[in-house]
Amino acid sequence: MVKYIVMIALSVSGLYCQDAYERHCVECHQELPTSLQEMFKRYLLVYSGEQNVKAGLKHYLKHPLKEISVMDDLFLENYGVKEKTTLSDSDIDEALDSYWNKFKVFNKLK
Repeated sequence: MVKYIVMIALSVSGLYCQDAYERHCVECHQELPTSLQEMFKRYLLVYSGEQNVKAGLKHYLKHPLKEISVMDDLFLENYGVKEKTTLSDSDIDEALDSYWNKFKVFNKLK
């Protein structure tokens, strides 16, 4: 019995250790052929800087449309447009901050 309680406690604590990006984005995206890093590069090419990338992604998460997706038509034909997010603005902002910090190329190039 104690063994099960410890396992449950560790599982639950693992959920709280992860940030919003890890909790809400990674699991679904790992099933797709295009990585989150590749998607980040597409957003960076289209929107250029941090504020624009985050604003574009947030808008797309809240109002997903084929016309504003940065993914190509073949990807969208095969996987469709994502469903509208149910995340709060604060969860979206936290996830986007983590996403940006994980994949930004600025200050990483030498």
